[in-house]
Amino acid sequence: MVAPVPFFVERGTPIRILEEALALEKEGVDIDIVTYHLGRNIGEIREKTKIRIYRIARLLFWYNKKEAGADWQKVILDILLIWKISKIVFLKKPKIIHAHLHEGVLAGWVVKKIFFWRDIKLVADFHGGLVSEMESHGYLNGGLLKNIFRFLEKSIFSLGDWTITSSSELKERVINLRKKNNNVSVVLDGVNLDKYKIKRRGEISDNNIKVIYSGSFVKNKGIDLLLKSIKEISQMNIKNISFILAGSPVVNIQDFIRKNNLEGIVQIISPLEYNKLPEINQRGDIGIDPKTSEVGQASGKILQYMAAGLPVICFDRKNNHKYLGEAGYYIKENSTEKVVSSILDLMRNPDKINTMSRISKKRSADFSWEKSAKKIIKIYNKVNNPS
Repeated sequence: MVAPVPFFVERGTPIRILEEALALEKEGVDIDIVTYHLGRNIGEIREKTKIRIYRIARLLFWYNKKEAGADWQKVILDILLIWKISKIVFLKKPKIIHAHLHEGVLAGWVVKKIFFWRDIKLVADFHGGLVSEMESHGYLNGGLLKNIFRFLEKSIFSLGDWTITSSSELKERVINLRKKNNNVSVVLDGVNLDKYKIKRRGEISDNNIKVIYSGSFVKNKGIDLLLKSIKEISQMNIKNISFILAGSPVVNIQDFIRKNNLEGIVQIISPLEYNKLPEINQRGDIGIDPKTSEVGQASGKILQYMAAGLPVICFDRKNNHKYLGEAGYYIKENSTEKVVSSILDLMRNPDKINTMSRISKKRSADFSWEKSAKKIIKIYNKVNNPS
């Protein structure tokens, strides 16, 4: 398994990779993960696992970036990644390279071609679009460079023997860009329900509703929109609402909260420890995910909210409906005004919160990582036995 990210760190992409790998291991798959030099070892998080982590050489010892986003130095990291994958493939002789993200898929494809006589199969696991992802982080505003990356994205979408996408929106994008539309499957994010055995407190009333956001404090996750919405709500001087923002990097939100005097209604939890995520989510009464569909990413945090028994305010996306059903409060328009009105409307209806909470908890059982792992194993079997 190729993980071209700092691994493990507490944010969405590494969490999907980790949970996916652990669920596959539980089903009997023998897994080696090749990744960057940054991150925690799995043994620090999960004791009972035989998954092995292989890291690239620490040549870029000064490179310490753990948050999402592009960086030219990743080109060097990915070259080192190709070298490391090649060593592991030579020694371990795997049947399948399961590569995450565009750079992981490209690296996996190069290694597959190097060892062409082995007939290694490449499973390409995409979490979002390359161009839209970079645009959401403030890169590729136009011109020749953007066209180059569009061509690169289209090419990489076609490299796998089988393609996995994390959302139905992304599957449609892949199919539209590829010449061949077969061998594309959606494998939704899952949730480890065993971590949410703690009982949630009982029915809530209308006093002191807590809205929680747990995830990365970066622009393409919608954090800027959420902060502006919190500011507007604070100016209304509403007494019975507060917010929990759990994640990182905290530097991205600290100044805004301090300059707008939001400390009274906002609690920051940073860093957000992976093993404490269930307990933290269960402190909330309403979950919120302000991420739009522009990058085609699924939203693992929604499943975490659901396992905690929270109704979820989110945008009107096909993937969100698939997760939440009637447990979602769907925002039709990407604006601060709509986010604010959605929060206040749900806050003023505690009976609705309680009803949606029960639906949310019940639906979470349909999205276990065990189910996702079984689907991936069927894909492994298909690529290994195409007839």
